[in-house]
Amino acid sequence: MARPEGSIFKLCFLCSLIANLFFGVNLYLGRRGVGVEVEQRRGERPRPELERRAAAEAESAAARECSGHGRAFLDGAVADGRPACECNTCYGGPDCSLFLPSCSANADGGDPLFLEPFWKQHAESSAVVVAGWHRMSYSFSDQTTLSQELESLLRKLHSQVGNAITDDKYILFGAGSTQLLNAAVHALSHLNSSFPASAVASIPYYALYQMQTEFFDSADCSFQGDPARWKNATNTTGDIIEFVTAPNNPNGQLNEAILHGPNVKTIHDRAYYWPHFTGIPSPADEDLTIFTISKLTGHAGSRFGWAFIRNEEVYQRMNMYLQLNMMGVSRDTQLRAMKLLKVIIEDGGREIFEFGYKTMTKRWDRLRKTLSMSNRFSLQKVPPENCTYFQKVREPTPAYAWVKCEREEDKNCIEILNAAKILGRGGSIFHDDDRYARLSLIRSDDDFDMLISRLESLVSKEDGAKIM
Repeated sequence: MARPEGSIFKLCFLCSLIANLFFGVNLYLGRRGVGVEVEQRRGERPRPELERRAAAEAESAAARECSGHGRAFLDGAVADGRPACECNTCYGGPDCSLFLPSCSANADGGDPLFLEPFWKQHAESSAVVVAGWHRMSYSFSDQTTLSQELESLLRKLHSQVGNAITDDKYILFGAGSTQLLNAAVHALSHLNSSFPASAVASIPYYALYQMQTEFFDSADCSFQGDPARWKNATNTTGDIIEFVTAPNNPNGQLNEAILHGPNVKTIHDRAYYWPHFTGIPSPADEDLTIFTISKLTGHAGSRFGWAFIRNEEVYQRMNMYLQLNMMGVSRDTQLRAMKLLKVIIEDGGREIFEFGYKTMTKRWDRLRKTLSMSNRFSLQKVPPENCTYFQKVREPTPAYAWVKCEREEDKNCIEILNAAKILGRGGSIFHDDDRYARLSLIRSDDDFDMLISRLESLVSKEDGAKIM
C-alpha cells in the first residue's frame, strides 16, 4: 500500500505551483493595467496612446473647414457629436456658408485675428498637449509663479527684434497688459509723496486708462486727463503718473512723454511696438514698460502680458499687487505662451513679422485707395520710420484707422459710419472730438473685406466723389 505522506506532498506541491502561477499572472497584468498611473505618479512620460487621443480630439476640431468663414474649437458647442462651427461676422449656417448681406461690417474691437492664418500654417509646431496633472501646484519648484524658461524666451525675443532693452531689469507677468497697467498705477502712487497721485494721458488716449483708474476709485490716485494742463504747473502737490502709448491707440503715433521732473512717473505702454505695426527706430529703454502677447502673436484670449521694471521698489509693489490679486498668471497660459514664442524665436521672428507686415500693408493700401476717392473722409498721417529690424525706412501700418469726417455738418462721424452699416468707436471714447472715429484693421479677412465693401458703397454716394 502506498505511503500517504508522498501523496500529500505531491498534492501540496501542485497547489503551491498553481497559486504562484495565478498570483504571478495577476501581478504582471496588474502592473500593465496601472502602468499609466505609476508613470503619472513618478512624473514620467505618458504612454503614446494618450497623446494620440488628445491630438485626435484637437485634429477633429481643426479638420472642420467651416467653408473658410469660421472655425471650430474643442471648448465650443457640439453638434452631431463633433465641435460646431463658430462663424465670422456676416456668415451663418451650420458650416458658415450662408452669407448675410444685410449685416454690419465689424471694425469695432481689437481682436488680432489677422494673424490666425499664420498659426494655421504652423498648427503642428504651435500645438500644446497638456497632461491632466500638469503644474497642479500654486508655484513652480523654485517657489515662484513665473516660468524661468518663459522669461528667458521673452528676453531673447526682445533682443532679436531690438524693440526693448531688458538687461538689469526685473520682469513680471500679468493677465494681459490690462492687469499690469493697474498694478503699475498702484505701485507708482504714493511712491515719493504722501499726497494722492494724478494719472494723465495725451489725447486721444486708450479709454481703459481712465476707465480702470476711475473704476477702482483708489484714494491714492485719480485720473486728471491731458498732461498738457500740467506742463507748466508749479504748485503740484502729489506725483503725476503719465501713460505714454507708442504706437498710440487709436492713431498709431509714436508718442513720447510730455511731462518730466522728479515728481513725474511714466508708464510706457508698448503693446503695438512690433514690426508688423510700426518701424522700430530704437529699442525702448524705460523705467517701466509693458507688453502683451495679444498684439505680438494675436492670442488675445490667452490673457498674458509682461512688464520690465528698473526700480526694485516699484517692482516689489507691483509684485505684491499681482500676488494678492491672482497669485500669478495661470501655468497653462504660461505654457502656451512659451510654445508660441519658441515658434517665433526659431527664425528670429522673421516669418511672423513679415507675414504680419505684408498683411497690414495690403490692408492699408486698400483702405487708402478707397478713401482717396472721398472728399468726406480722411485718414491720420503717421510719418515713415527707420526700422532697425527690417533694415529699411518703412511706412507705418497701424492697427487702427483714425478716420476724420471733414464736412462741417458731419459732427458725429461714428453715427455716419453706423448708418452705413460700419461699426467702430467714436472719438469721444478716446476723449477726442466726435468728428473722429476708430476703425479696427486687425480683425479677420472677412471682417476687413466687408469693411472695404461698406466704405466703397458709402464713398460712391458722395457728391463729387472720384471714380475708381
